[in-house]
Amino acid sequence: MSELLVGSNPDDVTATTVLPQTAEEKAKQLPKPSGYHILCAIPDQDKEHANGILKADTTLQRDEILSTVFFVVDLGPDCYKDEKRFPSGPWCQKGDFILARPNTGTRLKIHGREFRMINDDSVEGIVDDPRGISRI
Repeated sequence: MSELLVGSNPDDVTATTVLPQTAEEKAKQLPKPSGYHILCAIPDQDKEHANGILKADTTLQRDEILSTVFFVVDLGPDCYKDEKRFPSGPWCQKGDFILARPNTGTRLKIHGREFRMINDDSVEGIVDDPRGISRI
């Protein structure tokens, strides 16, 4: 069982907490966006170049960091509420694949998967199928 030591006294057994093991428990650890923020997941990156050569780990990491396609996991309670800024309504909803600028938002890594917390006005478009979309 994985345990996490909380506090500065390693001898204090009451200061440990058990890390989640199942997918359901891990999903509960995702932060709930506040205000006008959107929680996004980074889709899995292609592990091969177009010619079939495997990408190096550093290339995969760079592709993940500079990704322009995100999957909307959750929206904060104030997203798209300002009718002056968003007169046509919400630009995206939960479950959409969206386009945003590389390096947008706050980067989080939860159980080995990267997430971003972005502002609602950072969304530049919605895509039906993100496969094949890459940065130039």
